[in-house]
Amino acid sequence: MAPPRKVPVGPRRLVRKKRKPPNHHIRVVAVRFLLIAALVAAGLKLIQVQGFEAEALAAKAERQRMTGIDLPAHRGSILDRNGMALAFSVESRSLAFQPRAQRKEIDTYNKNLKDGKVKGEPLNFDTETENMARFMAGKLDGVVSEGELLGLLRKDANFVYLVDNVQPAVAREIQEEYPSIISEYRAEREYPGKSTAANIIGVANWRTDDRDTSKHDLHGLAGLELLRDNELAGTRGHQEVATEEGNDGVVIPGTERDVRPAVDGYDLELTIDADLQYFLQQALADYVGRARARGGSAVIMDARNGEVYALANDKTFDPSTAGWDPEAMGNPAVSNAYEPGSVNKIVTALCAIDQNITSPLDVHQVNGSIPVADRVVHDAWNHGPLPLTTTGIFAKSSNVGTLMLAQECGPERFSELLKKLGIGTRTGVGLSGESPGRVPPRGQWSGSTFGNLPIGQGLMMTVLQMAGMYQAVANDGVRVPPRVVSAMVTPEGERIPEPRPEPVRVVDAKTAKTVRDMFRATVQDADTPDNGTGVPAALTGYQISGKTGTAQQFDEELGRYSKVKHWITFAGILPADDPRFVVGIMLDQPEYVGGPPEGKSAAPLFHDIASHLAQTYNIPLSKEQAPFVRLVEP
Repeated sequence: MAPPRKVPVGPRRLVRKKRKPPNHHIRVVAVRFLLIAALVAAGLKLIQVQGFEAEALAAKAERQRMTGIDLPAHRGSILDRNGMALAFSVESRSLAFQPRAQRKEIDTYNKNLKDGKVKGEPLNFDTETENMARFMAGKLDGVVSEGELLGLLRKDANFVYLVDNVQPAVAREIQEEYPSIISEYRAEREYPGKSTAANIIGVANWRTDDRDTSKHDLHGLAGLELLRDNELAGTRGHQEVATEEGNDGVVIPGTERDVRPAVDGYDLELTIDADLQYFLQQALADYVGRARARGGSAVIMDARNGEVYALANDKTFDPSTAGWDPEAMGNPAVSNAYEPGSVNKIVTALCAIDQNITSPLDVHQVNGSIPVADRVVHDAWNHGPLPLTTTGIFAKSSNVGTLMLAQECGPERFSELLKKLGIGTRTGVGLSGESPGRVPPRGQWSGSTFGNLPIGQGLMMTVLQMAGMYQAVANDGVRVPPRVVSAMVTPEGERIPEPRPEPVRVVDAKTAKTVRDMFRATVQDADTPDNGTGVPAALTGYQISGKTGTAQQFDEELGRYSKVKHWITFAGILPADDPRFVVGIMLDQPEYVGGPPEGKSAAPLFHDIASHLAQTYNIPLSKEQAPFVRLVEP
């Protein structure tokens, strides 16, 4: 018999069983699938990154921290003809600072110190900069004061330059003590001769690259430094390097790549003799002062090849100091043309002898004046008819006699000779700002024009062109255009000569020698009337050939030639019997009327220059004294 069934006590609890959604299983499967897919994808990516792309990603990371660095080129030197350095570069540093960045860095450090993130002592910007200024001033040995440095270090600016021209070793010491000081490479230009040849050499200084203001280069600002800047400066190099992140951009050794080496500049060898250049500058400036002149220029050339040994102006500047006077930085000896006066009479002499119009001892009846077209030309001294020899016409500088011979020569042949002598054309000496001078175009000559040109008025030339005329006479009739640069020298030491100028045959050798001998009488010291106009130019023991000149300056206000303003000139050959040097001198507005003797003639200055040349270069004495020549027939 079955046991009785138990009946529950109390109310019945009904518990409803939860039913699972019909898509629950599908969701679980989907989630599991997505998780598995994600893990698989991550695994595949890991394999790709660590395996296939590891090298490329590493290269990309390295590129992100690569920095371009310019490699400076050494600027070439400028040397005189004996190898003496007139300009050269020395390595130095410029020190700079970032005041705002340093303030911010100190503030951040102090905050971290307060928050317990770092350990140490609190820093004070003013105290730090004070210590920094004191340390630097001591190391810089008075170049800049502590006060000046402190003012710059505390300046409210992102970036300031503190001092230039710091020796690399000193800059290194300062940086080791204060790593926040920035050191930038510089190459300072040195001019050991100071003002010697400064108007030729010019000056170079730092200037910013217009394409990138963060790049600074030493570039020419005037003279040969500017004109030959491309050859002297060389070419900057470049390389890519990796830097350590967070360590002020310190270069990681061995990471240099894509290196393009710098190409150093070429040296320039000049024809200039530095010692002679110094002498000429001093002698000219002294004479200009004694003549009370507004200015003056002079040149010394090799009589055979036209090389310029010295080229001077009375005013110059010192490129090794700051604050140059722009008016003193030019080169009037090549840029300023003037009317040469009687020095130009050598053109008529060459024509007259070359065309067999006359010979040195022929006698000419020369009056005190001569009509030319609508005007009358006078001699510089009053006289009646004088029986002057051809040599006497030039030695006594007769305007009338010169015009008599020039008229026989004719305008066409005279004009052609001016061209051959280089008047009206730049010499191509190799210096900037050269003037071509001026000769009126042949088609514009009037009747009176030919009354001016033979006596050196109405045309203009530079002192270099004037000396060039006499160089042609000294060199047996062949003019060699002057030059001032003889060669370039590569960084490897290879010497590359400058192209030699093409010589110009002006007259034959016989004509040149005849005229050269005639012009010896200019310095002939004899009883009047057989003395020349340039007696003070004579040099004992040497034959001197030359010519004095005086030209009136045109007064723009009066509209005519002035009676008180003149150019005084002298051109001479040393020695006349075996030419070695040619000297040209010009004085601008000396005190001609009522002034000192130096204001009336440049012959004494020629004597001093010739004497110095003879001693310096051991020029042999002339084999015989220049013979006495009759200038005025009894």
